[in-house]
Amino acid sequence: MNAARGGNIERVGVVGCGLMGSGIAEVCARAGLDTLVHEVDLPALEAGRRRIEHSLGRAAERGRITAAEREQALCRISYTTDLADFADRDLAVEAIPEIEQLKLRVFAALDEAMAKPEALLASNTSSIPVMKLAAATGRPGRVMGVHFFNPVPVLDLVELVPCLTTDDTAWERMHAFVTTGLGRQVITSQDRAGFVVNALLIPYLLSAVRMFESGFATADDIDKGMVRGCAHPMGPLALADHIGLDTTLAVAQSLYAEFKEPLYAPPPLLSRMVEAGHLGRKSGRGFHSYASPPAAKPA
Repeated sequence: MNAARGGNIERVGVVGCGLMGSGIAEVCARAGLDTLVHEVDLPALEAGRRRIEHSLGRAAERGRITAAEREQALCRISYTTDLADFADRDLAVEAIPEIEQLKLRVFAALDEAMAKPEALLASNTSSIPVMKLAAATGRPGRVMGVHFFNPVPVLDLVELVPCLTTDDTAWERMHAFVTTGLGRQVITSQDRAGFVVNALLIPYLLSAVRMFESGFATADDIDKGMVRGCAHPMGPLALADHIGLDTTLAVAQSLYAEFKEPLYAPPPLLSRMVEAGHLGRKSGRGFHSYASPPAAKPA
């Protein structure tokens, strides 16, 4: 990758290697970037490694990349459990669960760990105001939201979310990195909870949960209605399962906390399902049942 055309970003760190973090790491490595992945412990790190290897293997099998490109991407990815190893990174992308206090701690730690004063910090948050994260650092001008969509290697949209303190140079570098460096499509949002996509999507998903909760229709019929009747590729309850019911709940809670609009209020059933561990595809059970959580498959 031409560094100047990619925002002068050549070394990327990704904090978190779950479904989103592993996908972000994969697309960075496929774009030719030196990519360092962080997880909290060795078991989580090994699970993330398997997830990336499995995804790259499927991409090669389906002809989206060659076998040589798969091996090259794997060679560009390294792994660590120590954020101090991010000292040489040009950019760090946080992709951990939607828990505000946890994200704040990570941003403070990244700010301390990253030695380059011009290094950028980005969050893949889907709902938490970016300004809160920027305020946890000593470099608020170089913090912004960079929201990818799942599955990251397949969906090419990224929401860029500058906050009140983001400076113009940081914005220009990040825009160049995402568009030219990664080859992604970009939309821009103000720093409001939910940004563009989730502010529109979450009320739709919650209305489907309320319909099911009330006994108005079955989960299968609700999903079939939107797929067959509105040409959606996936029904709302299946989509909530795909996103993760815990993530759906967290985004709804963040939206409701900011706007206090009834359409953002999480239905009781959604909260109960998360409490029961019925999180959708990743747990094997949500509004629908799944044979096994795909993320747990070995390479």
